[in-house]
Amino acid sequence: MNPPEATQGTPMVAGATPPAVSVCAVSKPVQNMKTRKQFLACNNKRRQGTKAFLLQARNRHDDDPTIHVGFTCSKKVGNAVARNRAKRRLREIARLALPDHGQPGWDYVLIGRKDVTATREFTQMTSDLRWALTKVSP
Repeated sequence: MNPPEATQGTPMVAGATPPAVSVCAVSKPVQNMKTRKQFLACNNKRRQGTKAFLLQARNRHDDDPTIHVGFTCSKKVGNAVARNRAKRRLREIARLALPDHGQPGWDYVLIGRKDVTATREFTQMTSDLRWALTKVSP
């Protein structure tokens, strides 16, 4: 049987420095949109199209720094399997790009495109989102 200190990690030696802890930059909080009203509020605001998706954005003009994001794909994108695949890909690029490139207090909606959202190269989609975010931001 192992001694207790072996299972809990290495014990600290007197005078030794603790291991370095990596410090992460604080990212902006991102929440998913849940109501139709939130999606419709973005409908007639700023928009930017890319090859793989359409980005809609609006400034909420409130004191909440949270970024809200929503995803949608119409039946034109394909059957349920194709729509869900497209939305999964949109969620992942938003997870990677929005905390660093999104504006606090803004709502974003990503709308999938037929035959392209599910098949476009993932790195190209990520760079498309970053580019679109710079276009819709003031």
